[in-house]
Amino acid sequence: MTSQPTPQQAGSGHESPEGHGSGLQAGLKNRHLSMIAIGGVIGAGLFVGSSSGIATAGPGILLSYALVGTLVVLVMRMLGEMSAANPTSGSFSAHADRALGRWAGFSIGWLYWFFWVVVLAVEATAGAKILAGWIPAVPQWGWALIVMVVLTATNLVSVGSYGEFEFWFAGIKVVAIGAFIVVGLLAIFGVLPGVHSDQASFGNLTGHGGFLPHGPGSILTGVLLVVFSFMGSEIATLAAGESENPQQAVTKSTNSIIWRIGVFYLGSILVVVSLIPWDSKSIADKGSYVAALDSLGIAHAGEIMNFIVLTSVLSCLNSGLYTASRMAFSLGRRGDAPKAFARTNSRGVPMAAITVSVLFGFLAVFFNYKFPDTVFLFLVNSSGAVALFVWLVICFSQLRMRRILQAEAPEKLVVKMWLYPYLTWAAAGLIVFVLGYMLTDTQGESSGRTTVLLSLGVAAVVILVALVKQKLTGDRGAVAPVEEKPKVTTG
Repeated sequence: MTSQPTPQQAGSGHESPEGHGSGLQAGLKNRHLSMIAIGGVIGAGLFVGSSSGIATAGPGILLSYALVGTLVVLVMRMLGEMSAANPTSGSFSAHADRALGRWAGFSIGWLYWFFWVVVLAVEATAGAKILAGWIPAVPQWGWALIVMVVLTATNLVSVGSYGEFEFWFAGIKVVAIGAFIVVGLLAIFGVLPGVHSDQASFGNLTGHGGFLPHGPGSILTGVLLVVFSFMGSEIATLAAGESENPQQAVTKSTNSIIWRIGVFYLGSILVVVSLIPWDSKSIADKGSYVAALDSLGIAHAGEIMNFIVLTSVLSCLNSGLYTASRMAFSLGRRGDAPKAFARTNSRGVPMAAITVSVLFGFLAVFFNYKFPDTVFLFLVNSSGAVALFVWLVICFSQLRMRRILQAEAPEKLVVKMWLYPYLTWAAAGLIVFVLGYMLTDTQGESSGRTTVLLSLGVAAVVILVALVKQKLTGDRGAVAPVEEKPKVTTG
Protein backbone atom coordinates (compact mmCIF):
# COMPACT_ATOMS: atom_id res chain seq x y z
CA MET A 1 0.00 0.00 0.00
CA THR A 2 1.31 3.44 -0.96
CA SER A 3 1.81 5.67 2.04
CA GLN A 4 0.61 9.25 1.82
CA PRO A 5 2.55 12.35 2.77
CA THR A 6 1.65 14.12 5.95
CA PRO A 7 1.66 17.90 6.29
CA GLN A 8 5.05 17.67 7.97
CA GLN A 9 6.48 15.56 5.17
CA ALA A 10 5.15 17.97 2.61
CA GLY A 11 7.09 20.81 4.15
CA SER A 12 8.52 23.90 2.56
CA GLY A 13 12.04 25.00 1.90
CA HIS A 14 15.08 22.82 1.36
CA GLU A 15 16.95 20.13 3.16
CA SER A 16 20.64 19.67 3.34
CA PRO A 17 21.37 15.96 3.70
CA GLU A 18 23.39 15.32 6.78
CA GLY A 19 27.06 15.94 6.17
CA HIS A 20 26.48 17.11 2.61
CA GLY A 21 27.02 20.87 2.82
CA SER A 22 24.97 23.78 3.96
CA GLY A 23 21.94 23.28 1.70
CA LEU A 24 20.42 25.62 -0.87
CA GLN A 25 20.24 29.23 0.28
CA ALA A 26 17.60 31.90 -0.17
CA GLY A 27 19.76 34.10 -2.37
CA LEU A 28 17.10 35.28 -4.83
CA LYS A 29 15.64 38.71 -4.18
CA ASN A 30 12.09 39.79 -4.96
CA ARG A 31 13.20 41.71 -8.06
CA HIS A 32 15.01 38.60 -9.33
CA LEU A 33 11.92 36.45 -8.92
CA SER A 34 9.63 39.05 -10.46
CA MET A 35 11.76 39.26 -13.60
CA ILE A 36 12.31 35.48 -13.75
CA ALA A 37 8.53 35.02 -13.60
CA ILE A 38 7.93 37.63 -16.32
CA GLY A 39 10.80 36.57 -18.56
CA GLY A 40 10.19 32.87 -18.09
CA VAL A 41 7.30 32.89 -20.55
CA ILE A 42 9.30 34.74 -23.22
CA GLY A 43 11.47 32.23 -25.05
CA ALA A 44 13.60 32.69 -28.15
CA GLY A 45 10.99 30.55 -29.91
CA LEU A 46 8.58 33.49 -29.83
CA PHE A 47 10.94 35.58 -31.97
CA VAL A 48 12.33 32.80 -34.15
CA GLY A 49 9.46 30.35 -34.57
CA SER A 50 6.45 32.63 -34.90
CA SER A 51 6.98 33.20 -38.64
CA SER A 52 6.28 29.54 -39.47
CA GLY A 53 3.14 29.65 -37.35
CA ILE A 54 1.90 32.77 -39.13
CA ALA A 55 2.58 31.18 -42.53
CA THR A 56 0.61 28.08 -41.49
CA ALA A 57 -2.45 29.65 -39.85
CA GLY A 58 -2.41 33.29 -40.98
CA PRO A 59 -3.94 35.71 -38.47
CA GLY A 60 -5.62 32.65 -36.95
CA ILE A 61 -2.30 31.91 -35.27
CA LEU A 62 -3.66 34.22 -32.57
CA LEU A 63 -6.18 31.50 -31.70
CA SER A 64 -3.37 28.93 -31.58
CA TYR A 65 -1.44 31.10 -29.15
CA ALA A 66 -4.60 31.78 -27.13
CA LEU A 67 -5.40 28.05 -26.91
CA VAL A 68 -1.91 27.07 -25.77
CA GLY A 69 -1.73 30.12 -23.51
CA THR A 70 -4.97 29.07 -21.80
CA LEU A 71 -3.55 25.59 -21.30
CA VAL A 72 -0.37 27.01 -19.77
CA VAL A 73 -2.41 29.26 -17.45
CA LEU A 74 -4.38 26.24 -16.20
CA VAL A 75 -1.27 24.09 -15.74
CA MET A 76 0.53 26.89 -13.92
CA ARG A 77 -2.47 27.36 -11.65
CA MET A 78 -2.32 23.67 -10.71
CA LEU A 79 1.42 23.86 -10.18
CA GLY A 80 0.97 27.04 -8.17
CA GLU A 81 -1.53 25.31 -5.90
CA MET A 82 0.90 22.51 -5.11
CA SER A 83 4.03 24.67 -4.94
CA ALA A 84 2.46 27.29 -2.68
CA ALA A 85 1.48 24.49 -0.29
CA ASN A 86 4.83 22.69 -0.57
CA PRO A 87 7.65 24.85 -1.99
CA THR A 88 10.49 22.55 -3.02
CA SER A 89 13.51 22.48 -5.29
CA GLY A 90 12.03 19.66 -7.36
CA SER A 91 8.72 21.43 -8.03
CA PHE A 92 6.41 19.18 -10.08
CA SER A 93 8.80 16.20 -9.83
CA ALA A 94 8.64 16.31 -6.03
CA HIS A 95 4.86 16.79 -6.17
CA ALA A 96 4.50 13.75 -8.45
CA ASP A 97 6.74 11.83 -6.04
CA ARG A 98 4.32 12.58 -3.19
CA ALA A 99 1.05 12.35 -5.08
CA LEU A 100 1.57 9.53 -7.59
CA GLY A 101 4.50 7.53 -6.27
CA ARG A 102 8.28 7.42 -6.34
CA TRP A 103 8.33 6.06 -9.90
CA ALA A 104 6.48 9.14 -11.16
CA GLY A 105 8.78 11.66 -9.46
CA PHE A 106 11.85 9.76 -10.63
CA SER A 107 10.64 9.50 -14.23
CA ILE A 108 9.42 13.03 -14.83
CA GLY A 109 12.40 14.50 -12.98
CA TRP A 110 14.96 12.73 -15.17
CA LEU A 111 12.98 13.42 -18.36
CA TYR A 112 12.87 17.12 -17.48
CA TRP A 113 16.61 17.13 -16.75
CA PHE A 114 17.21 15.43 -20.11
CA PHE A 115 15.07 18.04 -21.87
CA TRP A 116 17.03 20.94 -20.44
CA VAL A 117 20.54 19.58 -21.07
CA VAL A 118 19.55 19.15 -24.73
CA VAL A 119 18.16 22.70 -24.71
CA LEU A 120 21.56 23.90 -23.48
CA ALA A 121 23.11 22.68 -26.73
CA VAL A 122 20.34 24.13 -28.89
CA GLU A 123 20.57 27.56 -27.28
CA ALA A 124 24.38 27.62 -27.17
CA THR A 125 24.48 26.89 -30.90
CA ALA A 126 21.83 29.50 -31.69
CA GLY A 127 23.73 32.14 -29.72
CA ALA A 128 27.02 31.13 -31.32
CA LYS A 129 25.58 31.65 -34.81
CA ILE A 130 24.62 35.24 -34.00
CA LEU A 131 27.94 36.04 -32.31
CA ALA A 132 29.96 34.46 -35.14
CA GLY A 133 28.06 36.68 -37.58
CA TRP A 134 29.16 39.73 -35.63
CA ILE A 135 32.72 38.60 -34.90
CA PRO A 136 33.65 35.93 -37.49
CA ALA A 137 37.27 35.80 -36.26
CA VAL A 138 36.04 33.48 -33.49
CA PRO A 139 34.66 30.21 -34.91
CA GLN A 140 31.10 29.23 -34.11
CA TRP A 141 32.16 26.35 -31.87
CA GLY A 142 34.38 28.82 -29.99
CA TRP A 143 31.45 31.10 -29.26
CA ALA A 144 29.36 28.13 -28.11
CA LEU A 145 32.16 27.20 -25.72
CA ILE A 146 32.50 30.77 -24.44
CA VAL A 147 28.81 31.30 -23.67
CA MET A 148 28.55 27.90 -21.98
CA VAL A 149 31.62 28.57 -19.82
CA VAL A 150 30.54 32.09 -18.83
CA LEU A 151 27.02 31.10 -17.81
CA THR A 152 28.27 27.99 -16.04
CA ALA A 153 30.57 30.25 -14.02
CA THR A 154 27.69 32.53 -13.02
CA ASN A 155 25.68 29.54 -11.81
CA LEU A 156 28.66 28.17 -9.87
CA VAL A 157 29.25 31.44 -8.01
CA SER A 158 25.87 31.62 -6.26
CA VAL A 159 22.16 31.51 -6.90
CA GLY A 160 22.22 35.30 -6.52
CA SER A 161 24.56 35.65 -9.51
CA TYR A 162 22.20 33.51 -11.59
CA GLY A 163 19.34 35.73 -10.47
CA GLU A 164 21.25 38.91 -11.32
CA PHE A 165 22.12 37.75 -14.83
CA GLU A 166 18.58 36.56 -15.43
CA PHE A 167 17.20 39.85 -14.10
CA TRP A 168 19.02 41.78 -16.82
CA PHE A 169 18.48 39.22 -19.58
CA ALA A 170 14.75 39.06 -18.88
CA GLY A 171 14.60 42.83 -18.41
CA ILE A 172 15.94 43.42 -21.91
CA LYS A 173 13.37 41.02 -23.38
CA VAL A 174 10.51 42.66 -21.49
CA VAL A 175 11.54 46.21 -22.46
CA ALA A 176 12.07 45.19 -26.10
CA ILE A 177 8.66 43.54 -26.47
CA GLY A 178 6.97 46.37 -24.58
CA ALA A 179 8.55 48.95 -26.89
CA PHE A 180 7.67 46.87 -29.95
CA ILE A 181 4.00 46.69 -28.91
CA VAL A 182 3.77 50.42 -28.15
CA VAL A 183 5.45 51.50 -31.40
CA GLY A 184 3.41 48.98 -33.39
CA LEU A 185 0.11 50.15 -31.94
CA LEU A 186 1.00 53.78 -32.68
CA ALA A 187 1.63 52.79 -36.29
CA ILE A 188 -1.59 50.78 -36.52
CA PHE A 189 -3.64 53.72 -35.22
CA GLY A 190 -1.90 56.02 -37.70
CA VAL A 191 -0.11 58.29 -35.26
CA LEU A 192 3.44 57.16 -36.00
CA PRO A 193 5.15 59.42 -38.55
CA GLY A 194 6.11 57.81 -41.85
CA VAL A 195 3.64 54.92 -41.72
CA HIS A 196 0.42 54.95 -43.76
CA SER A 197 -2.77 53.56 -42.22
CA ASP A 198 -3.53 51.48 -45.30
CA GLN A 199 -0.25 49.63 -44.81
CA ALA A 200 -0.52 49.06 -41.04
CA SER A 201 -4.03 48.47 -39.75
CA PHE A 202 -6.26 45.88 -38.14
CA GLY A 203 -7.64 45.35 -41.63
CA ASN A 204 -4.68 43.04 -42.24
CA LEU A 205 -6.35 40.54 -39.91
CA THR A 206 -9.11 39.81 -42.43
CA GLY A 207 -8.03 41.47 -45.68
CA HIS A 208 -5.89 38.70 -47.17
CA GLY A 209 -8.02 35.61 -47.47
CA GLY A 210 -9.84 36.08 -44.18
CA PHE A 211 -8.90 35.50 -40.54
CA LEU A 212 -8.48 31.76 -41.20
CA PRO A 213 -7.17 31.62 -44.79
CA HIS A 214 -6.28 27.92 -44.51
CA GLY A 215 -9.41 26.87 -42.64
CA PRO A 216 -10.15 26.03 -38.98
CA GLY A 217 -7.80 23.03 -39.03
CA SER A 218 -4.84 25.38 -39.30
CA ILE A 219 -5.47 26.45 -35.69
CA LEU A 220 -4.49 22.98 -34.45
CA THR A 221 -1.53 22.84 -36.81
CA GLY A 222 -0.48 26.19 -35.40
CA VAL A 223 -0.76 24.76 -31.88
CA LEU A 224 1.90 22.18 -32.75
CA LEU A 225 4.23 24.94 -33.92
CA VAL A 226 3.82 27.26 -30.92
CA VAL A 227 3.29 24.92 -27.95
CA PHE A 228 6.98 24.40 -27.25
CA SER A 229 7.75 28.14 -27.17
CA PHE A 230 5.86 28.25 -23.84
CA MET A 231 8.19 25.78 -22.10
CA GLY A 232 9.90 27.47 -19.18
CA SER A 233 6.88 29.00 -17.46
CA GLU A 234 7.38 26.57 -14.59
CA ILE A 235 10.92 27.81 -13.82
CA ALA A 236 9.55 30.42 -11.43
CA THR A 237 8.21 27.69 -9.12
CA LEU A 238 11.66 26.06 -8.92
CA ALA A 239 13.43 29.35 -8.32
CA ALA A 240 10.91 30.44 -5.68
CA GLY A 241 12.25 27.79 -3.34
CA GLU A 242 15.52 29.74 -3.06
CA SER A 243 13.83 32.94 -1.96
CA GLU A 244 13.06 34.30 1.50
CA ASN A 245 9.31 33.75 1.10
CA PRO A 246 8.69 30.87 -1.35
CA GLN A 247 4.94 30.75 -0.79
CA GLN A 248 4.50 34.45 -1.57
CA ALA A 249 6.75 34.19 -4.64
CA VAL A 250 4.82 31.21 -6.05
CA THR A 251 1.48 32.90 -5.42
CA LYS A 252 2.60 36.10 -7.14
CA SER A 253 4.01 34.37 -10.22
CA THR A 254 0.94 32.15 -10.54
CA ASN A 255 -1.51 35.02 -10.32
CA SER A 256 0.34 37.09 -12.93
CA ILE A 257 0.66 34.39 -15.61
CA ILE A 258 -2.53 35.48 -17.42
CA TRP A 259 -1.46 39.04 -18.17
CA ARG A 260 2.09 37.96 -18.98
CA ILE A 261 0.93 35.58 -21.68
CA GLY A 262 -1.75 38.01 -22.86
CA VAL A 263 0.66 40.91 -23.28
CA PHE A 264 3.87 39.30 -24.44
CA TYR A 265 2.52 36.55 -26.68
CA LEU A 266 -0.93 37.58 -27.88
CA GLY A 267 -0.15 41.31 -27.80
CA SER A 268 3.06 41.14 -29.79
CA ILE A 269 1.73 38.63 -32.36
CA LEU A 270 -1.39 40.78 -32.82
CA VAL A 271 0.86 43.74 -33.62
CA VAL A 272 2.90 41.68 -36.12
CA VAL A 273 -0.08 40.42 -38.14
CA SER A 274 -1.65 43.90 -38.05
CA LEU A 275 1.44 45.78 -39.22
CA ILE A 276 1.97 43.63 -42.33
CA PRO A 277 -0.13 41.08 -44.25
CA TRP A 278 0.35 37.54 -42.94
CA ASP A 279 1.30 36.33 -46.44
CA SER A 280 3.98 38.96 -46.94
CA LYS A 281 7.14 37.42 -48.41
CA SER A 282 9.22 39.43 -45.92
CA ILE A 283 7.89 37.37 -42.98
CA ALA A 284 9.30 34.17 -44.45
CA ASP A 285 12.53 35.83 -45.60
CA LYS A 286 13.38 37.93 -42.54
CA GLY A 287 11.28 36.56 -39.71
CA SER A 288 8.05 38.00 -38.36
CA TYR A 289 9.45 40.59 -35.94
CA VAL A 290 12.23 41.82 -38.25
CA ALA A 291 9.73 42.15 -41.09
CA ALA A 292 7.38 44.12 -38.84
CA LEU A 293 10.18 46.48 -37.76
CA ASP A 294 11.31 46.91 -41.36
CA SER A 295 7.79 47.89 -42.36
CA LEU A 296 8.07 50.81 -39.94
CA GLY A 297 11.28 52.01 -41.55
CA ILE A 298 13.34 51.37 -38.43
CA ALA A 299 17.02 51.27 -39.38
CA HIS A 300 19.07 48.15 -38.62
CA ALA A 301 15.92 46.21 -37.68
CA GLY A 302 17.65 42.91 -38.33
CA GLU A 303 20.57 43.66 -36.02
CA ILE A 304 18.26 44.99 -33.32
CA MET A 305 16.26 41.78 -33.43
CA ASN A 306 19.43 39.66 -33.47
CA PHE A 307 20.49 41.36 -30.24
CA ILE A 308 17.09 40.68 -28.66
CA VAL A 309 17.15 37.05 -29.83
CA LEU A 310 20.70 36.67 -28.46
CA THR A 311 19.51 38.00 -25.12
CA SER A 312 16.63 35.51 -25.13
CA VAL A 313 19.00 32.68 -26.03
CA LEU A 314 21.41 33.56 -23.21
CA SER A 315 18.48 33.88 -20.81
CA CYS A 316 17.20 30.44 -21.79
CA LEU A 317 20.70 28.97 -21.52
CA ASN A 318 21.21 30.55 -18.10
CA SER A 319 17.85 29.34 -16.81
CA GLY A 320 18.23 25.94 -18.46
CA LEU A 321 21.45 25.26 -16.59
CA TYR A 322 19.91 26.47 -13.34
CA THR A 323 16.77 24.37 -13.85
CA ALA A 324 18.63 21.19 -14.82
CA SER A 325 20.97 21.48 -11.83
CA ARG A 326 18.15 22.10 -9.34
CA MET A 327 16.19 19.14 -10.66
CA ALA A 328 19.33 16.99 -10.35
CA PHE A 329 19.79 18.33 -6.80
CA SER A 330 16.22 17.39 -5.89
CA LEU A 331 16.59 13.92 -7.40
CA GLY A 332 19.77 13.42 -5.40
CA ARG A 333 18.08 14.60 -2.21
CA ARG A 334 15.27 12.11 -2.73
CA GLY A 335 17.63 9.23 -3.42
CA ASP A 336 16.77 9.07 -7.12
CA ALA A 337 20.20 10.29 -8.27
CA PRO A 338 23.76 9.99 -6.90
CA LYS A 339 24.03 11.49 -3.40
CA ALA A 340 26.75 13.84 -4.62
CA PHE A 341 24.07 15.78 -6.53
CA ALA A 342 22.49 16.78 -3.20
CA ARG A 343 25.72 18.26 -1.80
CA THR A 344 26.14 22.02 -1.71
CA ASN A 345 29.12 24.20 -0.94
CA SER A 346 29.28 27.01 1.61
CA ARG A 347 27.46 29.34 -0.81
CA GLY A 348 24.55 26.92 -1.19
CA VAL A 349 25.57 25.91 -4.73
CA PRO A 350 25.04 22.27 -5.81
CA MET A 351 28.43 21.98 -7.53
CA ALA A 352 28.14 18.35 -8.66
CA ALA A 353 24.62 18.82 -10.04
CA ILE A 354 25.70 21.88 -12.06
CA THR A 355 28.92 20.24 -13.29
CA VAL A 356 27.27 17.04 -14.48
CA SER A 357 24.44 18.98 -16.17
CA VAL A 358 26.82 21.24 -18.07
CA LEU A 359 29.04 18.31 -19.07
CA PHE A 360 26.07 16.64 -20.72
CA GLY A 361 25.29 20.01 -22.29
CA PHE A 362 28.82 20.20 -23.73
CA LEU A 363 28.44 16.64 -25.02
CA ALA A 364 25.20 17.59 -26.74
CA VAL A 365 26.93 20.63 -28.30
CA PHE A 366 29.63 18.29 -29.63
CA PHE A 367 26.99 16.01 -31.15
CA ASN A 368 25.34 19.06 -32.74
CA TYR A 369 28.57 19.95 -34.55
CA LYS A 370 29.78 16.44 -35.42
CA PHE A 371 26.54 14.48 -35.90
CA PRO A 372 23.76 17.06 -36.41
CA ASP A 373 21.56 14.82 -38.57
CA THR A 374 21.90 11.63 -36.55
CA VAL A 375 22.79 11.67 -32.85
CA PHE A 376 21.78 15.28 -32.14
CA LEU A 377 18.58 15.01 -34.18
CA PHE A 378 17.67 11.96 -32.09
CA LEU A 379 18.33 13.90 -28.86
CA VAL A 380 16.15 16.81 -29.99
CA ASN A 381 13.29 14.62 -31.20
CA SER A 382 13.37 12.29 -28.19
CA SER A 383 13.12 15.21 -25.76
CA GLY A 384 10.67 17.29 -27.81
CA ALA A 385 7.43 16.10 -26.22
CA VAL A 386 8.73 16.22 -22.63
CA ALA A 387 7.02 19.59 -22.09
CA LEU A 388 3.64 18.00 -22.71
CA PHE A 389 4.52 15.03 -20.49
CA VAL A 390 5.43 17.43 -17.68
CA TRP A 391 2.15 19.30 -18.01
CA LEU A 392 0.18 16.03 -18.02
CA VAL A 393 1.94 14.82 -14.87
CA ILE A 394 1.17 18.16 -13.19
CA CYS A 395 -2.53 17.62 -13.96
CA PHE A 396 -2.66 14.15 -12.42
CA SER A 397 -0.51 15.18 -9.46
CA GLN A 398 -2.83 18.06 -8.67
CA LEU A 399 -5.89 15.81 -8.79
CA ARG A 400 -4.33 13.58 -6.14
CA MET A 401 -2.57 16.25 -4.07
CA ARG A 402 -5.71 18.37 -3.68
CA ARG A 403 -7.46 15.49 -1.91
CA ILE A 404 -4.46 14.92 0.35
CA LEU A 405 -4.20 18.59 1.30
CA GLN A 406 -7.95 18.94 1.89
CA ALA A 407 -7.85 15.97 4.26
CA GLU A 408 -4.62 16.73 6.12
CA ALA A 409 -3.60 20.40 5.71
CA PRO A 410 -6.39 22.53 4.19
CA GLU A 411 -4.76 25.72 5.52
CA LYS A 412 -1.98 25.23 2.96
CA LEU A 413 -4.38 25.74 0.05
CA VAL A 414 -3.60 29.43 -0.35
CA VAL A 415 -3.74 29.08 -4.17
CA LYS A 416 -6.58 26.99 -5.57
CA MET A 417 -7.19 25.57 -9.02
CA TRP A 418 -10.33 27.01 -10.57
CA LEU A 419 -13.39 24.73 -10.94
CA TYR A 420 -11.56 21.72 -9.54
CA PRO A 421 -11.59 19.00 -10.80
CA TYR A 422 -13.34 19.89 -14.07
CA LEU A 423 -10.75 22.29 -15.49
CA THR A 424 -7.97 19.93 -14.44
CA TRP A 425 -9.52 17.11 -16.43
CA ALA A 426 -10.19 19.47 -19.34
CA ALA A 427 -6.52 20.51 -19.40
CA ALA A 428 -5.37 16.89 -19.24
CA GLY A 429 -7.73 16.01 -22.08
CA LEU A 430 -6.41 18.87 -24.21
CA ILE A 431 -2.81 17.75 -23.65
CA VAL A 432 -3.66 14.18 -24.67
CA PHE A 433 -5.46 15.55 -27.72
CA VAL A 434 -2.42 17.61 -28.76
CA LEU A 435 -0.18 14.56 -28.37
CA GLY A 436 -2.60 12.53 -30.47
CA TYR A 437 -2.81 15.26 -33.12
CA MET A 438 0.99 15.36 -33.29
CA LEU A 439 0.89 11.73 -34.43
CA THR A 440 -0.87 12.88 -37.60
CA ASP A 441 2.05 15.15 -38.51
CA THR A 442 4.40 13.11 -40.68
CA GLN A 443 6.28 15.88 -42.51
CA GLY A 444 10.07 15.99 -42.17
CA GLU A 445 12.69 14.36 -39.95
CA SER A 446 11.40 16.27 -36.91
CA SER A 447 7.72 15.59 -37.54
CA GLY A 448 5.24 15.53 -34.73
CA ARG A 449 4.87 11.77 -35.06
CA THR A 450 8.63 11.21 -34.82
CA THR A 451 8.88 13.52 -31.80
CA VAL A 452 6.04 11.85 -29.90
CA LEU A 453 7.12 8.29 -30.64
CA LEU A 454 10.78 8.88 -29.75
CA SER A 455 9.84 10.84 -26.62
CA LEU A 456 7.46 8.05 -25.57
CA GLY A 457 10.24 5.53 -26.16
CA VAL A 458 12.67 7.42 -23.92
CA ALA A 459 9.93 7.92 -21.31
CA ALA A 460 9.18 4.18 -21.34
CA VAL A 461 12.85 3.38 -20.70
CA VAL A 462 13.04 5.86 -17.80
CA ILE A 463 9.82 4.54 -16.26
CA LEU A 464 11.13 0.98 -16.57
CA VAL A 465 14.31 2.00 -14.75
CA ALA A 466 12.19 3.66 -12.05
CA LEU A 467 10.06 0.55 -11.56
CA VAL A 468 13.09 -1.75 -11.44
CA LYS A 469 14.76 0.55 -8.92
CA GLN A 470 11.58 0.59 -6.84
CA LYS A 471 11.36 -3.20 -6.89
CA LEU A 472 15.02 -3.68 -5.99
CA THR A 473 14.97 -1.18 -3.14
CA GLY A 474 11.47 -2.07 -1.94
CA ASP A 475 10.72 1.68 -1.75
CA ARG A 476 7.10 2.10 -2.84
CA GLY A 477 6.11 5.04 -0.69
CA ALA A 478 5.25 8.45 -2.08
CA VAL A 479 7.07 10.20 0.73
CA ALA A 480 9.76 12.81 0.25
CA PRO A 481 12.27 13.72 2.95
CA VAL A 482 11.46 16.53 5.33
CA GLU A 483 12.94 19.75 4.01
CA GLU A 484 14.41 22.59 6.00
CA LYS A 485 13.79 26.21 5.20
CA PRO A 486 16.58 27.60 2.97
CA LYS A 487 19.21 29.73 4.66
CA VAL A 488 18.80 33.42 3.96
CA THR A 489 21.80 35.20 2.43
CA THR A 490 22.36 38.90 2.64
CA GLY A 491 24.63 39.24 -0.38
